[in-house]
Amino acid sequence: MIYISTSPEETMRIAQNYAKTLQKNDVVLLEGDLGAGKTVFAKGVAKGLNITETVVSPTYAYMNDYDGRLYHYDCYRLGSGEDAVRLGLTDYFEADGICLIEWAENIQSVLPKNCKKVTITVKDGQRIITL
Repeated sequence: MIYISTSPEETMRIAQNYAKTLQKNDVVLLEGDLGAGKTVFAKGVAKGLNITETVVSPTYAYMNDYDGRLYHYDCYRLGSGEDAVRLGLTDYFEADGICLIEWAENIQSVLPKNCKKVTITVKDGQRIITL
């Protein structure tokens, strides 16, 4: 499915609806350039899962845990899958929550086989969201 978003609020609504399709242990790769709206999308997924905590970018923490139901990763600063294993990040792939991973290409070697993918592309001030 392809959606066009013209605002952060619209991106969040798309993500909220997408959250309803997710199940425990789903691993979702969030792809897009810096500033594309990956964290905004994560906020929408959290809202769709009825998580009330404020979702923030996990850039410096590598992963934020929201009630054991949503794990939001930022792997931008990781150099390999081995880094993710060493930090214990891969332990959450089967922890009965949903994993949203930004910059997953940096840990490609340790990702589960059946990952879902969300791609966000910016064009003419709009976000093209492919689910």
